[in-house]
Amino acid sequence: MEYDPDIRVLEDPDVYPPSDDSILLIESLDVRPGEKVLEIGCGSGVVSLHCARNGCAVVSGDVNPKAVDLTRRGFEANGLHATIVITDVYSAIDGVFDTIVFNLPYLPVDEEGLLEKAWSGGPDGLGPLPRLLEGAPEHLVDGGRVVVVISSLMDGSALRELLEGYDVRTLGEERLFFEKLSVVEIKGFPARVRRHRHIEIAVFHPAGGNRRKLSEETSWHSA
Repeated sequence: MEYDPDIRVLEDPDVYPPSDDSILLIESLDVRPGEKVLEIGCGSGVVSLHCARNGCAVVSGDVNPKAVDLTRRGFEANGLHATIVITDVYSAIDGVFDTIVFNLPYLPVDEEGLLEKAWSGGPDGLGPLPRLLEGAPEHLVDGGRVVVVISSLMDGSALRELLEGYDVRTLGEERLFFEKLSVVEIKGFPARVRRHRHIEIAVFHPAGGNRRKLSEETSWHSA
């Protein structure tokens, strides 16, 4: 996508504002009209707004209630539509998506506060990334992807171990004076598992003296 300065993005002192990493994520992410996009950690809503402006069906969420309110008002100000919820990663998310996006809190610090949660990734900088990947198969279509921003300040060995076994591709990079930011696409998730219940009913005519037969079978298989 192209960053569009004409999109109106609102501000709140307790919400992470559009920054270098936000713009890098927008410019590295290609989407198509009708694509179902889930953004976790929506902050100001700038990434979700760009996805919606480009024709995506968007669900946005953040653990910060002020970010959710700000994003909702931003969509109203731009005449765009999204479903916007308070959520801790997937805690309030229903449905499946083509793309899950998260501008992660990737700094290796552990700070408290509504705003600080936007950049505090804990001692290794991975933050909620393990939970994001673990829960992704339940919320992605087959062949779907997760797109995140990572930083050279993260614990590199922990990050490599976490991503081992996935198909990872770098979509964009930017070097700042103290770190290198990368937007990576992660694929290769196992197919979703769906539960299907098969019910077999055989009814015989009473005149024939036969009994009604009911059998039920529950099976699990990959979607």
